[in-house]
Amino acid sequence: MSETIFTKIINREIPADIIYEDDIALAFKDINPQAPVHFLVIPKKPIATINDITEEDREIVGHLSYVAAKVAAEQDFAEQGFRTVMNCNEFGGQTVYHIHLHVLAGKPLGWPPYTDKVKQGLE
Repeated sequence: MSETIFTKIINREIPADIIYEDDIALAFKDINPQAPVHFLVIPKKPIATINDITEEDREIVGHLSYVAAKVAAEQDFAEQGFRTVMNCNEFGGQTVYHIHLHVLAGKPLGWPPYTDKVKQGLE
């Protein structure tokens, strides 16, 4: 896998507003937030897409959800509610090929989350 912007954030080669870190994962605020609270949780191990998750990665991927819930509780929005989403490949909306869990909160989040542009492609 080629180096991504997330690898550079992990290696502190470029800045990010980091809100959580441990040996397995890193969480930081999204630079293009789609909700009042929007951060990403990434594994330190580079895994390109959901399709590339191996059996040995199961604990890492589960840990991402654990971190999302931990930060939600610490930032006091867990009980109000939040959304997590992980995109996969181009049609899934993935733009950085290093898996990442989006965590969105701070407002009511509707469903489906499509934009008008995406809806047009479904017609």
